[in-house]
Amino acid sequence: MEEWRSLIQEQRLTLLRDEESPVYCQRKLKLALIGQSLFGQEVYSHLRKEGHKVVGVFTVPDKNGQADPLALSAEKDGTPVFKFPRWRVKGKPIQEVVEAYRSLGAELNVLPFCTQFIPMDVIDYPKHGSIIYHPSILPRHRGASAINWTLIQGDKKAGFTVFWADDGLDTGPILLQQECDVEPNDTVDDLYNRFLFPEGVKAMVEAVQLIADGKAPQVPQPEEGATYEGIQKKENAQISWDQPAAALHNWIRGHDKVPGAWTMIDDQAVTFYGSSLLDGSVPSGQPLAIEGAIKPGLVTKNGLVLFGNDGKMLLVRNLQFEDGKMIPASKYFAAGETSAIELTEEEKKMAEDIKSIWVGILTNIPVIEDSTDFFKSGASSMHVVRMIEEIKQKYSGLQLQNEDVYMATKFTDFIQMLVRRLRGEDKEEELIIDYIIAKVSYASVEDVDKAVAAAKDAFENGEWGKMNARERGRLIYRLADLMEKHQEELATIETIDSGAVYTLALKTHVGMSVQTFRYFAGWCDKIQGSTIPINHARPNHNLTFTKKEPIGVCAIVIPWNYPLMMLAWKSAACLAAGNTLVLKPAQVTPLTALKFAELSAEAGFPKGVINILPGSGGLVGQRLSEHPHIRKLGFTGSTPIGKQIMKSCAVSNLKKVSLELGGKSPLIIFNDCDLDRAVKMGMGAVYFNKGENCIAAGRLFVEESIHDEFVKRVVDEIQKMKIGDPLDRSTDHGPQNHKAHLEKLLEYCETGVKEGATLVYGGRQVCRPGFFMEPTVFTDVEDHMYIAQEESFGPVMVISKFKDGDVEGVLQQANNTEYALASGVFTRDINKALYVSEKLEAGTVFINTYNKTDVAAPFGGFKQSGFGKDLGEEALHEYLRTKAVTVEY
Repeated sequence: MEEWRSLIQEQRLTLLRDEESPVYCQRKLKLALIGQSLFGQEVYSHLRKEGHKVVGVFTVPDKNGQADPLALSAEKDGTPVFKFPRWRVKGKPIQEVVEAYRSLGAELNVLPFCTQFIPMDVIDYPKHGSIIYHPSILPRHRGASAINWTLIQGDKKAGFTVFWADDGLDTGPILLQQECDVEPNDTVDDLYNRFLFPEGVKAMVEAVQLIADGKAPQVPQPEEGATYEGIQKKENAQISWDQPAAALHNWIRGHDKVPGAWTMIDDQAVTFYGSSLLDGSVPSGQPLAIEGAIKPGLVTKNGLVLFGNDGKMLLVRNLQFEDGKMIPASKYFAAGETSAIELTEEEKKMAEDIKSIWVGILTNIPVIEDSTDFFKSGASSMHVVRMIEEIKQKYSGLQLQNEDVYMATKFTDFIQMLVRRLRGEDKEEELIIDYIIAKVSYASVEDVDKAVAAAKDAFENGEWGKMNARERGRLIYRLADLMEKHQEELATIETIDSGAVYTLALKTHVGMSVQTFRYFAGWCDKIQGSTIPINHARPNHNLTFTKKEPIGVCAIVIPWNYPLMMLAWKSAACLAAGNTLVLKPAQVTPLTALKFAELSAEAGFPKGVINILPGSGGLVGQRLSEHPHIRKLGFTGSTPIGKQIMKSCAVSNLKKVSLELGGKSPLIIFNDCDLDRAVKMGMGAVYFNKGENCIAAGRLFVEESIHDEFVKRVVDEIQKMKIGDPLDRSTDHGPQNHKAHLEKLLEYCETGVKEGATLVYGGRQVCRPGFFMEPTVFTDVEDHMYIAQEESFGPVMVISKFKDGDVEGVLQQANNTEYALASGVFTRDINKALYVSEKLEAGTVFINTYNKTDVAAPFGGFKQSGFGKDLGEEALHEYLRTKAVTVEY
C-alpha cells in the first residue's frame, strides 16, 4: 500500500514545475463542469482564469427559489447552464438530457462535487473522459461522507483524490492525491476549510492542465486497504455511549456539522457540536442525565463534560435542539432569555445593512421581518459562510463564527447578538442567575438504588410493616394537619416553582392535597376482604376468605402542572394501603415534594417509608420503571412516556402499572344551556391553572345558533383577566411553567393559523418578562386540523361549531379521538344530558359544571389516556393485592 502511494507521489513530482515559472500551460481544453456548491463555483472560476473554456455547466435545480452558487457564477459569465433534476430514469439515460450535453462538444468532464448519478454515456463521451474529486485518500473511505468517516475512524491522515471516473463507486484510476495531518480536535469543517477546499480547488485545476498537456497519470487503485462506508444521515448518527472517550469524540466531531451526532436528553434529541478531548481532573458542574450514557454529563462554565467507558473525558461546546436553535452547552440550565436591548440610531442603521445582506441571500423571501428564520427560509451552510464574509466586509471589527448564526437564527435575535457583540456584552463567561430559590440534588442511578433499598427494608423489616392500620391512619392524619399548618408556605413554594397564581395554589394545589391525605387516612382501618362460600355440599367444612394486602415498594412519577396535588393523589392512597414509596417529582418542579418530605419526617413516618428523588425522567424515572424490587409504578404524564414506562415495567418484572396520560377532553355546549354559566365554566375548563390541566377542555363544540354570542362573551371576559405576578393575590393568569413549554404553545398556535383556523384572540407571548402566554381563542376548527386532534396543555380555547339539533353528529366528533380522560356537556335538558354522558367515551363526564374533582370520586381515563384510578375507594385497589385463603376444618 505504501509503495503504491509512493508511486503516485513520484509521478506527481515529476510533472510539477516551480510555481514561479510554470512551463505546462500551453494547451487549453473545452470543459463540461458537472456539479454544485461553493467548491464547484471556485473550481469553475479558477479553470476559466487559467484559460480553459467551460462550454457548459450542469448543476442542480434551484432550491427554495435560490440558484446554486455554481449556477450563479456561470450565468453571470454567460456560460450555458443546465439544471436537470435527473440524468436517468429507472437506470436508463434520459436521451434528451444526454443529447443536450453532447451538443456542447466537451473534451473533458470535470466533477468537483456532484450528488447526481451521471450515466456512463456521459462519463465516457468526451475525448479525455471524466475526472472526479473525492475527499479521502482512496481507496480508503470510498462512497459518501468520506470526510466524516476519516474522523469517525480516528485516521491520523486526511486528504483528497482526483481520479478518473469508471463504472464503479470511486474505484477509477488515480490521477493525483494529497494528504494532511489530522489534528486531535479537527472537525469536518476544520479539515474542509483548512485543506480539502483550498488545496482541492488547486488540485482540480492542476489535474485538468496535466490532462491538457498529456501528462496525467492513471494509477490503478489497489483493493488492499479499500473501505466503503455509507452516507451518514441523522437517523444513524445517534451516539452509542459504551465507548472510550476518544471514540465518542471521534464520532461527535466526525458528524460536525452535518448530519450532527445526537442523543436523547429530557425526552428530546439534542445534537452535539464542538467536541474536544479533556485532560486533568473532573471540573465542577451541574449533572445532566443523558439517556444511555455511562454516567451523567456535567454542565460547566466551559461546556458539557462527557465521560467514556474508560473514565476519560471530552468537552462539547454547543448544543442544538429539535427546533434548530443552538445554544452554548454551558447555558443548558440557563433560566429564561436575556431581555431585548434598545438599539441606538447607529445600531439601527447597522440592522438595516444586515437586513440588506439577508435580502441578497434569501432571494425567495420578499420581506425580511424580525421573525424571519435564516434556515427555515431556505438558507444552508454555504449561505452562512457567505453572510459572515459579507458582514465582515462591512464591519471589519466584528468577530463572527459560523456557530453564531446557528445560535441566533431569527433576524431579531441575530441583530441583538451582533449589537451585544459590538458593545462587548456577549463575552463567554459562566452563567450568572439573578437569584437562586434553592439548589436541589440531582439523583443518580445509585441514589435510586439506595432509595429503593431503604423502602424495601422499611416495608419488610421496619416498624411500618408491623404497624396496625389505625396507627398508620393517625400518622397520615398528622401529616395532613402539618400540611395545613404550613399551607401558606407550601402555596408560596408552589407558586414560585410552577407559576400557579397564589390564590389557586392555596385553595387547590395545597387545599385539595390536605383533603386527599385526610380522606385516605380514614380508609386505613376500613380495607377489608370478603368471605366466599365455595362448597355447598353438607357438611360444609370449607372456608374461603380474601385479604387485601399492600404490594410492597411502589414508585410514583408525577408531572409539573400540579406538583403537590399529584403527589398527594397517588401517595395518600399508596401509604394508606400500607406500602412504602419512592417518588420522583418533575425535574422543573421539585420544591414542594422536598418540603413534603420534611413534613413527613416531622409527622413521625419511619425511616425509609417516604423517599423523594429529584432528577430527570430519562435517568431516575427509567431506573424506577426497570428496578426489580419495585412492584407497582404510578405515573402521570404524556402518553408517549407512559407507553415507554409500561414497556419497561413489563420487560423488567411485570410491575403493576397505573397511568394517567394525555387528554383532548371535549366540551359540548347546546343552545338550551344557561349561557352565562356555560361561558364562565367553559373558560374555567380551558384557562384554569393557565391551561396546564390534564382534564382541560381541549376542544369545545358549540351549537351553531349560540356560537357567535358565546365567542363574543368569552373574548369580553378574557379582556378583563389580569395577567401578571402569580404572587399578587389579584392576578388571574400566571406564567407558563417553563420556557420550552411556552415555545411549544406558540408553535401550536402558529400551526393552527397555518392550517386555516381563525385566531380570534391571543396566540402570542405577553410583552413582559417571564413565560406569559395570552389566553387564546380559535374558531372554525375542523376535525383534520392539528389543534383539533392534539392537546395544547395551555391556555388555548379550540372551538368548533355544530349544527342545531345534531346530537349524534357532535357525539361522533367528540369521540373521534384516541384520548378519553374527561368531557363535559351544558344543557338544561336532563334527558339529553344523561344520554350524552352515556355516549361520551371518557373517564369523567361533567354536566353543567367542569373541573369539579373531589377526593372521594375516582379519576382516570380510557383509551390512550391511560388506565387505573386516582382518588376514591378505587384508588386504594391500585396499591393493594388480593390474596385468597381456603381453610378446611
